Amino acid sequence: MKLFLFSLFASATAFAPVVVPTRQATTTATSLNVATQTKAPVFDEVCDTTGVTLKRFMSEVAMLNPELNELTTLFGAIDTACKAITNLVKRSQLPSSETLGYEGNVNVQGEDQKKLDVITNDLLKRALRFTGKLGVLASEEEDAPVDITTSAKEIIIDDGEKYVAVFDPLDGSSNVDAGIPTGTIIGIYQHDESCEVDPDCVGDECTEEEARCLANTLQPGTNLVAAAYCLYSSSTFFVLTLGAGTYGFTLDENLGEFVLSHPNMKIPENSSIMSFNEANTHMWDEPLQKVVTGWKNGTGKSGTTFSSRYVGSMVGDVHRTLLYGGVFGYPGD
Repeated sequence: MKLFLFSLFASATAFAPVVVPTRQATTTATSLNVATQTKAPVFDEVCDTTGVTLKRFMSEVAMLNPELNELTTLFGAIDTACKAITNLVKRSQLPSSETLGYEGNVNVQGEDQKKLDVITNDLLKRALRFTGKLGVLASEEEDAPVDITTSAKEIIIDDGEKYVAVFDPLDGSSNVDAGIPTGTIIGIYQHDESCEVDPDCVGDECTEEEARCLANTLQPGTNLVAAAYCLYSSSTFFVLTLGAGTYGFTLDENLGEFVLSHPNMKIPENSSIMSFNEANTHMWDEPLQKVVTGWKNGTGKSGTTFSSRYVGSMVGDVHRTLLYGGVFGYPGD
């Protein structure tokens, strides 16, 4: 299942992620009340050569918000992992590449895993694990949270660590062979030790510790401390939110640094683009079918006729929606 999807809205907090089950419909028209009031840095003067790098940005955030100081270490690891993954994606189609082909396994969504899925999953979870800031980590490519330091699938429960990370290491990996954009999706929560164990959880693989661990990774989206995605496309983009605004960085390959290129991103209020997998229209709830049909025919409340743009790689579709506006949806079918 998807670990989390994004709900987008045009406001001061232009981008907010939300955790939803795969079967539950979500669209970018939904707004959230983000609890965190993170102070955002303002840069009066920057270097013309390097601009504002992700490292400097996070350092400024930590200075303004001391309680988020440990996030700088986590985002440093994510920064490095995204740079490594973009290089793997670029080289994945070379005959000499070891990332070609399928691994022979199936992930929790029932999808055939590519070698690139497994490699990027290991790369990202190790980068996050060795920050020393995580209590729990969960990936779309794993059946359950795992202990990265051993080969055994043990639960990561460390009472001294502060955060929980959930991620999809390479969303849209099935599109890599066609050169279509792919991306990495990451959500960061507080490590909540008060989660209740599900009494219906039985079986050898469902210990009390695992139930508590899973509860940590299935917190509501309003509990998110931070969220980010990396988009591997014409450029490599890194977009993040800490609960107060959305900031986009672009990888300057000459410098090897992510540079702030889209400060305070907001979805344009007027747009006529919708992004859904319309092949599944017949499986949607009837009210949603009527709304989408109205958009296509120009008979909706706005009277605007919408056009359809759907890449099939969620990060690519979400990124376009952030920049150009419109509605992105992943309805339950």
